[in-house]
Amino acid sequence: MNGPRLLIDACVLFPTVMRAMVLEAAAEGLFTPLWSERILEEWARAAARLGPAGEAQARGEIALLRAAWPRASLPPAPGLEARLWLPDPNDLHVLAVAVSGQAAGILTLNAKDFPRNLLAEQELTREDPDSLLMGFWQAHPARIEAAATRVLAEARRLSDADWQMRPLLKKARLPRLARALG
Repeated sequence: MNGPRLLIDACVLFPTVMRAMVLEAAAEGLFTPLWSERILEEWARAAARLGPAGEAQARGEIALLRAAWPRASLPPAPGLEARLWLPDPNDLHVLAVAVSGQAAGILTLNAKDFPRNLLAEQELTREDPDSLLMGFWQAHPARIEAAATRVLAEARRLSDADWQMRPLLKKARLPRLARALG
């Protein structure tokens, strides 16, 4: 059984290790991931700033995401964005997709542009990856530890470096989880 539906913002998808940890938690069935094609495109454009190889890698990873979660990508309901408000109008599509997808919350690092009171009006919460993963670890430690072990092994394989758990998760802006697992 999958847990709550959470819309993942582009700022969580772009950092590789953070994305890997979040999606491993989803693969463990702790939540159901949602996003839009526009969010995936934002990730690819952000990766393009690293150069053509960064964008190509992101597009390959996006294709893998689409294959792994074919029902995760949703459009906003027509006209929904027009009745919503956020401090940054460019983020309205994120809120609209979360509402359309009947998400429980939005997983983002962008607290400023997703005020909790405005999300609550739409019966949504705002979650940050570190807090979400810590909550999952507290409820299901073996599942999150297994997920983190898989992410660590993949980071070592891809970088050909001897990463340790704590520094890897800390670099991925998951400091609380790093302390818990390190």
